[in-house]
Amino acid sequence: MTDLKGKTVVITGGNSGIGKETAVALAGMGADVAITARNPEKGAAALADIVARSGKDRVQVVPLDLASLTSVRACAADLAERFEHIDVLINNAGGTLSKRQITEDGFEMTFGVNHLGHFLLTNLLLGSLENTGSARVITVASGAHQGARKGLDFDDLHREQGRYRGFWVYCRSKLANVLFSNELARRLAGTGVTSNAMHPGWVGTNFGREGDTSWLGPLTAISRPFAMSPKKGADTVVYLASSPEVQDVTGQYFYKRKLSKTSARGGDAAAASQLWETSEQMVGLAKPPV
Repeated sequence: MTDLKGKTVVITGGNSGIGKETAVALAGMGADVAITARNPEKGAAALADIVARSGKDRVQVVPLDLASLTSVRACAADLAERFEHIDVLINNAGGTLSKRQITEDGFEMTFGVNHLGHFLLTNLLLGSLENTGSARVITVASGAHQGARKGLDFDDLHREQGRYRGFWVYCRSKLANVLFSNELARRLAGTGVTSNAMHPGWVGTNFGREGDTSWLGPLTAISRPFAMSPKKGADTVVYLASSPEVQDVTGQYFYKRKLSKTSARGGDAAAASQLWETSEQMVGLAKPPV
């Protein structure tokens, strides 16, 4: 096991599933771990479980609702106050819906939570990441990004036009994760901060159970007996967060600890740049024109 004593790790959505298993593993290696949770009660329960199973008590819970930019900004400020530096940021939280919903800021919910919330949080924490001289950003994407065969529709990112199909909206949000991770790597080249995305595989978690996810029902029922455990699903995340082997690897996509290929759309550098600039405008990070 890698010794992570003195390292600070932040995991979004660390109160269940892959996120919680990642927290248990990294806390067990000696890291100071902060998990985010939208629900205080679930966050407290997860904290107790992580401490008990890891045998370490250097674990904290930070409130975060990725569907609220106000909450994202508050979370970033809270983390900056608690920690002098952040060595690993794991963008893990996510969700999917069957019916279109919007965030409090007017964004389509799946795109807003899976991409925009993490986009803003990561940007607000760049100072804390760069302070380490050698930090890692890991974005939990999905092989589902390959389902977005036509790429992102920049004229309708919030799916206001046409029929709302939850699965395809989810696929596009996961493509956004891949593009974001790649563009972040490009922009942080030479800073010592790496950025990689990964596909956890089909994992038997509570993913999607708290929302309107009727499209997942039949799929979950059929495939659950073949799904891997959350601990196995977290393995590649833990590897990317801790292994010396990938200390300097950036701009890549992993599956089962190995380099993997994204779809052609996932490697579209022009789309990645456009997504970044569009996202800056949406979350209020873009500088006004001179």
